[in-house]
Amino acid sequence: MPLAFRYYDNARILSVALSRMFRVEKSVSSRLPEISVISPSPGGIMVAFGVREALGAHQIYWTEMEDNKRQFRQFIGQGDVYPAIIVDDIIRSGRAMRETVALVKELGAEIIGCGTIAKFEDAPSDFDGIPLKSLLTFDVNFYDTEEEWSHSRSASAAEELRVRF
Repeated sequence: MPLAFRYYDNARILSVALSRMFRVEKSVSSRLPEISVISPSPGGIMVAFGVREALGAHQIYWTEMEDNKRQFRQFIGQGDVYPAIIVDDIIRSGRAMRETVALVKELGAEIIGCGTIAKFEDAPSDFDGIPLKSLLTFDVNFYDTEEEWSHSRSASAAEELRVRF
């Protein structure tokens, strides 16, 4: 993700694509522009700014880890956060997203969407019943060579065909 986001145009295109997944949801589009876009990690801040701009949302926040606890750097009080969309650049375990969901709920705010640019196959597909939207999914395995990856893909495809037929 850092390589993809090194160039502003890449970050903008990916963020706009993710924002479109939210815009088609009536629960989001009917509330615009009175929504908050929140990033659970520093890597997701660019995504949050891009999604916020594309949707015309009024608020943007991000969380940080301090003393081993996820919290908002900005002063936020009860009732300050509009209905929220939480977005990140990539999700593997979902820990940051899960902690941010809990933090937003502690403030009494409603969460109307969760999304990421990329997610690993074994990452959670929803957070407290809110489906996770993502542009792409990564294989959870790591390969040393392209040949290993290619062999793995061929074996997976063959196994899938065997199971289907």
